[in-house]
Amino acid sequence: MSVEVSQCKVEEALEIVVGKWKPVILLHLLHEGTKRFSELKRSMPGITQKMLTKQLRELEDEDIIQRVIYPQVPPKVEYSMTDYGRTLAPILESMHEWGEKHVLHKQKMVFSSEQDENVQ
Repeated sequence: MSVEVSQCKVEEALEIVVGKWKPVILLHLLHEGTKRFSELKRSMPGITQKMLTKQLRELEDEDIIQRVIYPQVPPKVEYSMTDYGRTLAPILESMHEWGEKHVLHKQKMVFSSEQDENVQ
């Protein structure tokens, strides 16, 4: 990959998808399809309502997800990936796969370190 470092756009991409919750939100919507707010909240027990709202708004502002409001009582709001947002799928899948490998790598490091301590 030949990238001119001074013209690197990684920072710009990270601004959109980085954070504790955005990748999780995106993976849920990519793999499970359209979700209501309450369904997303339930699938991420550690997130607050305020944080979920903030993250969803930011993703919507970037045209990564779309929000559809149904005029009924009580109001029904659904979130889904836009076609543009779906272009993130390979990146998110790669991040997920790397995360799995990293967890295994860390486990091996801990195991190796414990064995070294036992030898001494």
